[in-house]
Parts: sequence; structure tokens; C-alpha cells
Amino acid sequence: MTSNAATKPLTQEGDTFSLKAILPPLLAIIVGMIMVILDSTVVNNAVPKLVEYFHTDLKTIQWAITGYTLALSAVIPLAGWMTDKFGSKRIFLVTIVLFTLGSVLCGLAQSPEQLIIFRIIQGLGGGMVAPIGMAMVFKLAPPERRGSIMGVLGIPMLMAPAFGPVISGYLVDYVSWHWIFMINLPIGIVAFILGKKYLPKTEPQKSTHLDILGMCLAPIAFAMLAYGVSEGGTDWSSTGAITGLTIGGIALILFIVVELRQKYPLLELKVFKSSDFSRGIILTWIVQMALFGATLMIPLYLQNIKGYTALHTGWIVMPQALCAGLMMPISGRLFDKIGARPLAFCGLSVIATAMFILSTVNVDTPIWMVIVAVCVMGLGMGSTMMPLNTHVLNSAPRHLVSRVTPLTSAAQQVVVSFAVTGLTAYLTSHINTHMATIGKTGNPQTALVAGFGDTFFLTACIVCVGIAMSLILRKPKMHQVENIGEEVDPAMMMGH
Repeated sequence: MTSNAATKPLTQEGDTFSLKAILPPLLAIIVGMIMVILDSTVVNNAVPKLVEYFHTDLKTIQWAITGYTLALSAVIPLAGWMTDKFGSKRIFLVTIVLFTLGSVLCGLAQSPEQLIIFRIIQGLGGGMVAPIGMAMVFKLAPPERRGSIMGVLGIPMLMAPAFGPVISGYLVDYVSWHWIFMINLPIGIVAFILGKKYLPKTEPQKSTHLDILGMCLAPIAFAMLAYGVSEGGTDWSSTGAITGLTIGGIALILFIVVELRQKYPLLELKVFKSSDFSRGIILTWIVQMALFGATLMIPLYLQNIKGYTALHTGWIVMPQALCAGLMMPISGRLFDKIGARPLAFCGLSVIATAMFILSTVNVDTPIWMVIVAVCVMGLGMGSTMMPLNTHVLNSAPRHLVSRVTPLTSAAQQVVVSFAVTGLTAYLTSHINTHMATIGKTGNPQTALVAGFGDTFFLTACIVCVGIAMSLILRKPKMHQVENIGEEVDPAMMMGH
């Protein structure tokens, strides 16, 4: 395949698009994306086993998730610059190799500290796989076929969250936790071979200036703030909490100042001048907090309180992803007719209902009640996420639209890391508080259940704030949304 294939859609006899011709590179990208997205969903279900294996606590192991998501947020904004500088095929293959190497190292980890470091390596490799892969296919397919081709790439985005916890549960229960990472070795080799052989060669292009100062300040700010929140969950006056929040806060202020003054910033923060954009993205953050908080807390509850195996847990949480996938196309059609506000209000109300149901759990809660809550939450997620993402894109000032996608994708990972860190610290702190309340003669299981109930209740309250905010969403002005398709690559909207 020549470099010409990188600049125009694959055709047959000069004028007819050939789906058969695009299948090999499409398959290469799908295999790579499945590997990365699947890994983002398998670890939550394995957390109790990792805590047990390494003889550590939840507060430590959660950094294997937080470190991964922070690494993703660090490299996502670099995707465009890297592909311009070195070519998309080359960077795609390098990221596949780095992610696979990180996966093998994770499987070989001998301590929690090693696992956290190797997960960061994974994140540095995996962050650019989806946006670069989507962008390559977007350029290969003709405009009139992009919808259907991008829909094919959406399959792994729906399948991975559904089957990730089940695959993870099987490997943890019947093989070894090491294999939730080692399984990426053969998949990574296949993805590399397919990519090397079938992806079209792309030539480097003239790249813009790289915001090195912003690239250094952002990870410091977000990592230290996450550390401060983690330590603050136990004691907000502790040295760790004060140090983390102080250093992180100063770094964040410097980062904002630098980005606002840069001609080519790492993240385009000027877009927050649009009140419509700001309202929309804050709402997406609230939904993501609820989603990722629940995907971590529910497996912990099912395994630590109800005594289910990891595999059983995977089957129980699967309906959430299936229900979300069911609602996405429906909410997309409704968005075109009624806009984001009613969908956001109804979807967030549904999510809050599910969280309030989960906040009442105890040792004797019937499993059907948990499954109902999981399904309800999935329906709410599917009703809310796509309309809000589209609203955010439509709300951005037109001249900044192409800069919005790296911002939203990176911000999503930062929010996820904060949600995981904050809710884990909150859970641990409240379990310890309830333990002290019941004393040595009480049942420790009671304290555990109360801690989970408190955490689900906090999440429900956060969603209620989102419900109130959804009432002030308004339809973006027409001048903001016209000709968006000419200025933004929709492929880059795909996050993890």
C-alpha cells in the first residue's frame, strides 16, 4: 500500500469505494483499540484480588488505576503533534509496542509500586491508540461512508466495557490475575503485525510548536492534586494532603496562565469563555464521576460484602454496558429533535435513582436489586453521555472547535483519576469511622457495608448537582454549530 492511500479514500477502479480494500487496515486498528480499551475495563474487577495478592490496601492499589488514567491524560493532547511530526502509522505502531511492553511488565510486577509504575507505562502507550486509529480510518473512508465505517470502529467501544469484567473475572478466578495483563502480549503482537503490513504509510508533515512547559506542568498539577485528595480522605490536615494540594494547586495555576498565553497551547482553555461549553463539560464530568466511581465500587461491594467471585461479579455488572449501548442510538436520534437539556435532566435523574438504590445496600440486599440498579444506571448513562458530548462540541466557539477534542478527552481521564482517588479515600475513611464507632465487639461487616452506603450516597448527591445544572443548559447559537464538520475531525472525539 503506497503513501497515496494515506491521502485519499481507498477506491476500486478509480471511482467506487471498496469496503474490502479498507478491511485489512480497519482490522489492524480495531485489534489495537480492543486491546487498549479492554484493559481499561478489566482492572476494576481484579482490585480485590490485587489487594489480597500484594498484602496491601485499597488506597494503594487504586493508584494502579489513577496512574494509568493520568498517563492517558498526559499523552492524548500530544497525538496530533506526534502524528504530524513522525507520521501516524509510525506513532500508532510505537504506541502498540509501548502498551504491550507495559502490559507484560504489569504481569511480572512483584510489588504494588512496580505495578503502579508499569501501569503508567501502559497509559503512556495506550493514550494515543484510539485517537490516532480513528483519525486514520476517518481519512481512508470517503465522506459519504464515514458514518458506517466509524460505526464499525464503535463496536469495540461498546463490547469492551461489556465483556471486559467477565474476561477479567474468568482469568482472576481460574487462571491468574497476571493474565489480565499478559493476555495483551499475543494481541499486541497481532496488532503490530497487521499494522505494519496493512496500515497505509503516512509522511511526516510540518508540525506546530510543542508546548513543552504546559506538557511538564499538567502532569505535576493533576498528579499532586490527586495525591492530595487521596491523603485528604484520611486526614485533610496531614502533611501529605497539604503538600499535595499546595504543590498541585500552584502547578495548576501556572499551567492555566501558561496555556492562556501560548499561541499553540497543549490544551485550549480559552474555550471555557463560552458559558454554554462550560456548563456542558461540567455535566459530562459529573456523569463520568458517577460512571467510574460506580464501576470501581460495585465490584468491591459484590466481592468484599456479598462474597461473589470475580467471574460472577463480571456477569452481574455486564448489563450496565449493554443497557448503555442500547440507549445510545436512541438518545442520538432524540438529541436531533429535542436537544440536550431534557435528555440530560432525565438521564441524570435515572442515574441518581440508581445511586440512591445502591446507597441502601447491606449484607442481605438481594442480588436482583443490585442488577436492577446496574441496568438503570446503564440506561441513564446511554441517555446522557452522547447528547452531552455533542452539546459540548456544538457549544464551542467555531474557531476553537478543532482544539476542543484533545481538551475533552484529556479532561475525561483527569476527572476519572480524581473520581477513583476521591471516592476510594472517602470509602476508606468512612469504613474506618464506622469501625471506630462499633468498637471491637461489633461486626466489622456492618462497618464495611455502611462505608459503601455512604460512598454511593455521596455519588448520588453529586449527580443531583448535575440534575440542577442540566436545567440551565441552552441550545447553542447557530453560528457556533454551522460548518463544524469542516473544522473538526470527529475521529478525535473518541476517548477511552
